[in-house]
Amino acid sequence: MAKDFQTIINEIQQHLAKSGKRYYSDFYIGITNDVERRMFKEHNVSKDKAWWIYRTAQSSDIAKKVETHFLEQGMRGDNKSENSTSNIVYCYAVSPTTTE
Repeated sequence: MAKDFQTIINEIQQHLAKSGKRYYSDFYIGITNDVERRMFKEHNVSKDKAWWIYRTAQSSDIAKKVETHFLEQGMRGDNKSENSTSNIVYCYAVSPTTTE
């Protein structure tokens, strides 16, 4: 189910609180149109052993706004959207096994 800006922000914030980490810089935020490829293959995030979350936004514009919000808070990542269909916001805890 596609979600609005505030709902995604709230859900990521709630999940962050459960991570055991203190700093936004311990996390990577991004947007994609293929979360399986981008987060689990390209970023090498473990589905079973890592902290991660993703949410589908109602539009790519909302996804970009969520990404920008968390980048401004200090998360790792960049504003280089894959394409105009990238409406999935993903976030993971950076670890020695992940690839930014």
